[in-house]
Amino acid sequence: MRDIDRARRQTIADMFSKTVRKNKDKIALIFNDQRYTYQALEHLAVSVAGKLYDAGLQRGDRIAVYGKNSDHYVIIWLASIYGGFVHVPINFALTGESLLYIIRQSGAKACFYDQDLIDHIRAIEPLYGLSIIETLNNFIDSVNTLDTETVWKTAFFDEIKEHDLVQLLYTSGTTAHPKGAMMTHGAFIAEYLSVLYDLDFTRDDRMLHALPLYHSAQMHVFLMPQLLIGTTNYLIASPKAEMIFKYIQEHEITSMFAPPTVWINLLRHPSINDFDLTSLKKIYYGASIMPVPVLLELRQRFPGVRFYNAYGQSEMAPLATVLRPEDHETRPASAGRPVLQVETRVVDADMRDVPPGILGEIVHRSPQLMIGYWDKPEETQEAFKGGWFHSGDLGYFDEEGYLYVVDRIKDVINTGGVLVASREVEEVLYKHPSVSEVAVIALPDETWIEAVTAIVVLKKGMHADEEALKHFCRDHLASYKVPKHFIFVEDLPRNASGKILKRELRDKYKISRDTI
Repeated sequence: MRDIDRARRQTIADMFSKTVRKNKDKIALIFNDQRYTYQALEHLAVSVAGKLYDAGLQRGDRIAVYGKNSDHYVIIWLASIYGGFVHVPINFALTGESLLYIIRQSGAKACFYDQDLIDHIRAIEPLYGLSIIETLNNFIDSVNTLDTETVWKTAFFDEIKEHDLVQLLYTSGTTAHPKGAMMTHGAFIAEYLSVLYDLDFTRDDRMLHALPLYHSAQMHVFLMPQLLIGTTNYLIASPKAEMIFKYIQEHEITSMFAPPTVWINLLRHPSINDFDLTSLKKIYYGASIMPVPVLLELRQRFPGVRFYNAYGQSEMAPLATVLRPEDHETRPASAGRPVLQVETRVVDADMRDVPPGILGEIVHRSPQLMIGYWDKPEETQEAFKGGWFHSGDLGYFDEEGYLYVVDRIKDVINTGGVLVASREVEEVLYKHPSVSEVAVIALPDETWIEAVTAIVVLKKGMHADEEALKHFCRDHLASYKVPKHFIFVEDLPRNASGKILKRELRDKYKISRDTI
């Protein structure tokens, strides 16, 4: 039986090794001036895994990684898949108790971090005990790379199975601590197959990876599937506009992923017309809802480019549905259809399917799913109630089975006893010529229960006051959906992956109507 299991085994490392054998001398990864062939990348990963074993770590141990995009970040992840360790990516914006919580809750045995984050590590270091605390650079640069023959004789990953944990993906906490989604090799492999089937990747792609790799979308929808088919990948530390433009022009980048806020920033950047961006053939967006007016502007700016809307969440590994290029003309507001390995429903509170056009909660069933939240049995049971995973998103299907994501359930506004989707109000405001960005939230109100409130960033050199925007909204919305208040700001808070942090806005402006 053991020999049969070994013969049938398929882990992420097995998949990557097969790609390496077919693409040994092809460039797999470029970061700054560092270039790695597929063979060199595998040798380094296995060597690092060996050093982790030599340092006392064992299969199943958790490795916390606290850093920005880099070649070393990719290598420590690959070392985890080869060594049977559980990779724990940590948002590099977290500090203090938030950082400490994930390290403690995951039970990490090692923590690797970027040198420029050392002060945050030192601030919590006396409060925990780990086997290894070291910078990524120091640890990886000190590794003696194994040669080809030694790689294939290495046996420490021989017992890893498909159902073994490989990553704890911590969700961004809303009202409580974040939860660690337990992801297995098999879950990610199922998702990679969905990606490759539905997102039209080819071996000739030259993809730019600009969003944080701690986020599941950039790592598991884009970088890993690209590495598994043998493409050349360009990695940069952060999505700075001029750096993105420079890379697209100089390296003839053909595809890129970013959330709507990053695409908005690129569209508004004064240097966008100073670069030749015509090599772009595929634009991917997701991680949050794209306003239709912004999508239309993007399509006008990049004519002939194929657009893909990728919707999902970390617990799904994370891709769930895709709106393909051929559907953008007739359904620009849709999140598309479920991908190859995902079954999706829209249900009421009793888990009954709702008719097309009727709002309900979006639920999924798929081998891509997490196997639960780490050390949180009650939250796990709640998430899988009824035998389906509950997304927490509100949406509906149309008659042809295309999904529309209306809002996060927690972001729906109860104003005067009537529910208002924040996205609907945002879509209208994005049509105003002076509005660059907007986030619509609920603020407590003695009269209305919750007051629809718009936090607005105006385009540079443009002007619009509260009355003008209210008048504009009245022309497009029912009166109860028109924001009661407008707050004008220079920019909106967002996390490192570009998602607007509505919770921060609610906390910051949680004041009475009379004092706004």
